[in-house]
Amino acid sequence: MRGLIVGRFQPFHKGHLAVIEEVLGKCDDLIVVIGSAEESHTEKNPFTAGERYQMLLSSLNPGECARVHIIPVRDVNRYSVWVNHLESYLPPFDIVFSNSDLTRSLFKQAGYEVHETKAYDPKRYSATEIRRRIVAGEKWKHLVPEAVVVFMEAIDARQRLLDSGAHPGKAGGGCRAR
Repeated sequence: MRGLIVGRFQPFHKGHLAVIEEVLGKCDDLIVVIGSAEESHTEKNPFTAGERYQMLLSSLNPGECARVHIIPVRDVNRYSVWVNHLESYLPPFDIVFSNSDLTRSLFKQAGYEVHETKAYDPKRYSATEIRRRIVAGEKWKHLVPEAVVVFMEAIDARQRLLDSGAHPGKAGGGCRAR
């Protein structure tokens, strides 16, 4: 059975990783869609699809890598065709995992089996909160996998966030996956 998860991963954090590990315990393999792949260098979506891909891939252990298919997909900004849009980019999948009411509703309407995942401390593991902490110079490294810390430092994520319009103390755009 192949599962599906959709998210923006701005940045990829330990909550995302916990969800992937949970879902891999229920599926043979997993498609992880990097949503809004066309967006980067903005306050809400500061990192490119390629950067998000690298963060996610480098956070997986070698055994998981063979079972996870990471696919960046552009957004269509029209909920009525969003599921069909994803289907046109992805290999077939059997089950969708999401904590987003909208995502669950859209996939259920399209006839998919949909399951919620455990909530992994969403106030703590929030990409919006992590971005805010980075900009404000607060502690954030404990919220993301070590590989993401290394990657974010290499690309000077704080400067990227500042250049993208983030300001200390301002949470910025939301970071909820569809």
